[in-house]
Amino acid sequence: MNPVAIIEKFYEPGTGLYEILMNHSRKVAHKSLEIAGTLGHMNPDLEFISKAAMLHDIGICFTRAPSIGCSGTHPYVCHGYLGRKLLDENGLPPEYGLVCERHTGAGITKANIISNNLPLPHRDMVPVTLEEKIICAADKYHSKSPKNQGHVPTTEEIIKNLEKIGKDHAQRFAAWAEEFNLY
Repeated sequence: MNPVAIIEKFYEPGTGLYEILMNHSRKVAHKSLEIAGTLGHMNPDLEFISKAAMLHDIGICFTRAPSIGCSGTHPYVCHGYLGRKLLDENGLPPEYGLVCERHTGAGITKANIISNNLPLPHRDMVPVTLEEKIICAADKYHSKSPKNQGHVPTTEEIIKNLEKIGKDHAQRFAAWAEEFNLY
């Protein structure tokens, strides 16, 4: 399975959105493999991480995010579950779609969805597997926003930013940061 070939089925090479997605995905894949490389004792699946990290944001094209070139109809928070739907409909093994669905923030619980009236299916969308947690954590170190290019936040900055979303997001990420030696 070639993740770039899959991306190119839905994103036109050479377009701004394609370049933003590929640049971000490559950085997240690199950071994910860097994290996984320190966790050999946990036996992370490096091949899966490499491919899933490249595909984790494939659903952004369905969202409205003009700052990164997305002209879809859904709110940006929907990109994860829409990416899962896309990969599932295209016959990929379900674990790839689950990475898409579970990487937003530090995962979104059903309670978060309901209490914040988010336009998402009412189910837990929180990383479960080691590989999902690694990719979700790595994603927080690299923004797609053009205004944040070149800035790699510290672990502490990420936790502060996640606190703005919710205490549970910050606590989940902090636990991964501790477990993965990201401090």
